[in-house]
Amino acid sequence: MNTRKQIVRLREKEISDGNKSLFLDIYWNGKRSKEYLKLYINNPKTAIDRDINKRTLALAENIRAKRQTELQNNGWGFANDFKQDTNFIEYFESLINKRKDSPGNWGNWYSTLKHLQKYCSPQTTFRDIDTSFVEGFKYHLQHKAKTKSDTPLSINSQSSYFNKFRSALKKAFDDRILPNNPTKGTKGIKTDDTHREYLTIDELKSLVKTDCKYPVMKNAFLFSCLTGLRWSDIQKLKWSEVQKQGDGWRVTFRQQKTRGQEYLDISDQARNYLGQQGNPDERVFVGLKYSGWHNIELQRWIMRAGITKDITFHCGRHTFAVLQLELNTDIYTVSKLLGHKELKTTQVYAKIMDAKKKEAMNKMPDINL
Repeated sequence: MNTRKQIVRLREKEISDGNKSLFLDIYWNGKRSKEYLKLYINNPKTAIDRDINKRTLALAENIRAKRQTELQNNGWGFANDFKQDTNFIEYFESLINKRKDSPGNWGNWYSTLKHLQKYCSPQTTFRDIDTSFVEGFKYHLQHKAKTKSDTPLSINSQSSYFNKFRSALKKAFDDRILPNNPTKGTKGIKTDDTHREYLTIDELKSLVKTDCKYPVMKNAFLFSCLTGLRWSDIQKLKWSEVQKQGDGWRVTFRQQKTRGQEYLDISDQARNYLGQQGNPDERVFVGLKYSGWHNIELQRWIMRAGITKDITFHCGRHTFAVLQLELNTDIYTVSKLLGHKELKTTQVYAKIMDAKKKEAMNKMPDINL
């Protein structure tokens, strides 16, 4: 028996510019598939070009050999071929269950599930999922999916749901259920710029003076305005994560959304809204809940303060970002305070500041006598 028989072959495909794209031709358990390596052989014109091609081929051959070894050792996705029979909807539901501690994120994933259930069969397995399936769901969101009130989805909802779907497939690839990621090369749905509501300093002062039916919600919201922390991180905050640092205070926590470890120095003013120190394993904001009723009470509190804006708990984070920029904190520092991984995520607040500057200029009185 020849144990060296190639089940993974390196092949070339000529592309439009005359160069050649390298891919693996895989034959396993009676099935053939391809894995494009995103490596290219160029038409050589110089000795340097030939050397580059030689190095590229060597790299591709190393990948080919590695894939073959993984297959033979039962260590790659194709070897666990039975995993592709996993029910896709059930797998997606398992990912949702892992997000119960983050109500907002859980809600987006749950909404995505509802649209997937309308798009595909309950018996859909990962064998059914390929690039056509992915593009089909994208088309479904853009042209067929409806809200509960039977209206088309907003662009931002389409984008959010499609991104959740792509994340699920990437996770399935990482879990070696899928032999390749079918979302590669598929463009996302571009979002519109959204209006991010926030409060001014004067509006915050009004809220401080206004009673709220749930004092714990009032304290938590004002704490968010002063620190930029999300609901999910405030709701689960424990006293063990609040530490005295010299003359000040520091909150050390792992972001619920990004899983990044954060070290945030907070002001004495923000610390006061935490209340009396409790046991290390106790939650700081005991009794803080997420529900439709609590959201209504948040709105009533806002209205009693004379504020007519549509404010949600997350607006506390927006408020913190805008006020920091108003106080001339540089955008890089604001990005770090918010725990953003990329500066472009923070730049939306800079656009708010630009709009405010334009509005201020337009307030100048007419001096044309």
